[in-house]
Formats: sequence, structure tokens, C-alpha cells
Amino acid sequence: MNITFENKVVLITGATSGIGKVSALAFAESGAKVVISGRREAEGQAVVDEIKAAGGEAKFIRADVAKEADVEALIAGTLATFGRLDVAFNNAGIESLGPIPDVNEADYRRVFDINVWGVLVSMKHEIPAMVKSGGGSIINTSSVAGHIGMAGASIYIASKHAVEGLTKTAALEVAKQGIRVNSIAPGPIVTDMLDRFAGGLESDTAKYLSSLVPLGRLGESREIAQPVLWLASDASSFVSGQSIIVDGGLTVP
Repeated sequence: MNITFENKVVLITGATSGIGKVSALAFAESGAKVVISGRREAEGQAVVDEIKAAGGEAKFIRADVAKEADVEALIAGTLATFGRLDVAFNNAGIESLGPIPDVNEADYRRVFDINVWGVLVSMKHEIPAMVKSGGGSIINTSSVAGHIGMAGASIYIASKHAVEGLTKTAALEVAKQGIRVNSIAPGPIVTDMLDRFAGGLESDTAKYLSSLVPLGRLGESREIAQPVLWLASDASSFVSGQSIIVDGGLTVP
């Protein structure tokens, strides 16, 4: 199936590395005009430069999704640059580790500000922009952690369960406005976040995570980017309010 995004504008938060970056490159390769967003300007501009070197169109707009003023400016900047918004991939997120007796309020608020409020406030400002554009598709990054429990990661687990609930609620609220909302739920994927989470991609923790996957390996960012493009495209036109789990079989009962 040939998925194209010619004349479409795609916004990706958390696009300076990992799944966000690979997805941005894939969207651009498929013809989209892409807005790259994140907190790291040098890395974000490097993604833009890579897209432009390949003949695509892209712009970096710095934003911290935990700050509504940044998100509002991000959407305004997207519209000022490209005139519309068709797809939003709300991918920004952070991890958190530690057993429940060790959790603290500062860590809770840090994770929920980005993983939950960041998704909610992004949709708050994306939806009106998409209505003006005639509809669109929103994809939120969840995780297998939004479907199962994991000892030692209570705050992260709770935040991703919240993303699943927000996705379902938003899908129902905007269905009649021509906007579809879904989530993508990756399993263990080779990214900077997993590197931090596991204490290295060659660590015993990383090897253990790999052993839990029936396919016998960690996933790659491109293996998440392709389902994201499908959710963003007309190929999934009857799909909304769903969570697409991409985990190599890890969550199979």
C-alpha cells in the first residue's frame, strides 16, 4: 500500500530523537510538510536539516509540552508557516523508575506534566486547528505500560494508562468533526529512553526485556513509525479511539 501525505502538514512533538525523529523522516519521505518540536534546539534543527537535504519541507519550533504557552505558540507557528494542520503525533514523553515506597511528588509531577498534561494540552490546541483544516488524525504515544502493570515503574505506568483514557475520550468528543484520535503503544524499542531505563542497551535489564518478547528481540523505531503513518493516513479512515500495540507479542495473554 502506497501511503502519501502530499499537501499534508504533520506536527510531531518529541521529534528530536528516537521514534519521533524516525517518524518525522518517514512522513517527510512520504511527502508531508513536517513541524519538528522538542526542547533540544540543536537536535531538532539537525532533523530539519536532514529532511531538507533529502528534498523535503520542515521547520523546528521549540516547545516544552508541559507549558501551555509553548504549546499554543507551537500550533500558531505551525499554522503561520504551513497554513494548516492535518496530523499531530503527540510523542513527547519521559520515563520514571522506582518502587512505590520511594516515589516522590516532584517526580510524579514531572512525569505527569509531560506525559499526561502534555498530551491533553496538545490536543486542546490541535483540535481547533484541525477543525479549520477540515479534519485530521491525532496519534498519541502510549506504551505497553498503558495496558499492563510493571513492578518498579508506578508513575510511568499510571501516566500511560492516563494517555489511553485521554485518547478514547478525545476520539468520542471530536468524531463528528472529522478528526480521528488513536494511540500507539510500543513495547521495548531501541531508543535513548530505553537506554536510560535499562542502564544501557547491553545491560542485563535490556537483555531481560528482550527475553520477554516472543519475537526474541527489541524493536526498532522504524517499526513504530510505520504504524504511526498508517494511523495518520486515509488507509485507517475507520479507525478511531483505538490503541495499536506494537510489541513483538509481549502482551499476548
